[in-house]
Amino acid sequence: MIRRTTLSGHTFEFPSLSDLLAKATPARSGDVLAGCAAASAAQRVAAQTVLADLPLATFLEEQVVGYEEDDVTRLILDTHDRAAFAPVASLTVGELRDRLLAWAAAGDEASISGLAKGLTPEMVAAVSKLMRNADLVAVGRRARVVTGLRSTLGLPGRLASRLQPNHPTDDPLGVTASIVDGLLQGSGDAVIGINPATDSPGQTIALLELVDAVIRRYDIPTQSCVLAHVTTTLRALEKGAPVDLVFQSVAGTQEANRGFGVTLELLAEARAGALELGRGTVGRNVTYFETGQGSALSADAHRGVDGRPVDQQTLECRAYAVARHFEPLLVNTVVGFIGPEYLYDGKQVARAGLEDHFCGKLLGLPMGVDVCYTNHAEVDGDDTDSLMLLLGAAGCSFLIAVPGSDDVMLHYQSLSFSDVLTARQVLGLRPAPEFEEWLARMDLVDDDGRVRELTADAPAARALLAAARS
Repeated sequence: MIRRTTLSGHTFEFPSLSDLLAKATPARSGDVLAGCAAASAAQRVAAQTVLADLPLATFLEEQVVGYEEDDVTRLILDTHDRAAFAPVASLTVGELRDRLLAWAAAGDEASISGLAKGLTPEMVAAVSKLMRNADLVAVGRRARVVTGLRSTLGLPGRLASRLQPNHPTDDPLGVTASIVDGLLQGSGDAVIGINPATDSPGQTIALLELVDAVIRRYDIPTQSCVLAHVTTTLRALEKGAPVDLVFQSVAGTQEANRGFGVTLELLAEARAGALELGRGTVGRNVTYFETGQGSALSADAHRGVDGRPVDQQTLECRAYAVARHFEPLLVNTVVGFIGPEYLYDGKQVARAGLEDHFCGKLLGLPMGVDVCYTNHAEVDGDDTDSLMLLLGAAGCSFLIAVPGSDDVMLHYQSLSFSDVLTARQVLGLRPAPEFEEWLARMDLVDDDGRVRELTADAPAARALLAAARS
């Protein structure tokens, strides 16, 4: 179906739904690389004008990636909840935008959050393309998603963090030192999650046992995760390893997930294995997924109906449908990790981070963000500071932090533990409640909840520093 509009005497035509979505997307380098970006600002405005008048029901009748050839599309449509969709079923994309902003202004969290199972990824991608950054913050802040395993995440007024103690050789002493560094700065309530340098069952089990020992020794209300491939985690489960969370990177098309070496059936098997261990105390969310705009394009798996390219942000939202199906504890977009070929500069990274958070939350995901960039991108620490604070204001579930902002294993720049403290202090946010109570028991925070400056003879400091030596 060709859709068209005339602006200032010029007629713009969009031959497919995927073309309309792509042309309506705010500028980013990945869509230029894919050959689907708007050729001008005028064409982008024309596409947004047409998109605003598009009925939401269109997305249930017309697909950007075909139903027969793609299991992600089948998952989206086969699990769509028409009862949850009913409150907005008669609306256009533009009217949904207005309704969401009205609900956000009124503080009506229940109406926004209640839509989650009734919205498809393409619907939320479409409405995000009509929003300014402040709109994304306002609605994202009101979308409430609460999950739990041994800590409760997503509660209002809270900002959790993933403590990421990566090491280029998986050295136990180096990993432990980073864990202690993070705990002393109030980080780790979302997860202590390690990207292993070697993806093998033996190394994965060794790291799992290391983190589990620290958690058990100090009775820390958090969970561990070694971000190995799901097949490696399955083998670790078979050997009786202490697996809290099953991790996997996922994408928005069947072909892209095949490139990751993963299927929906494999994810279901791993989730079932982790659930059988019953390691939770406050909940049963045992999966953790990472995504990122450009992942399908980088795998040459970004094409949809009739071989047409699909824009990277719409495909990113489709990855959230995969994650949602497995009831995750955590989902995060690694917003600047792939590089400037997909998000060129600080403005594009900031926009993508806010889009991803908004779309994930609207679809019912416990959404976090790795605010990061590669060193060859036109991004710097000022850009990541700004995005961090915007995400904190938007009600982001968690952020990722590494020692000194520099991931020495993955070779990219992220947030530091002290950055998370800054976000909490500036925005009046606190850690997950169970973790906050633990910090108080360990005498690591003062009466106002601020992380205490420790002296060498402080009992808590001695206890935690002993872990790094033993």
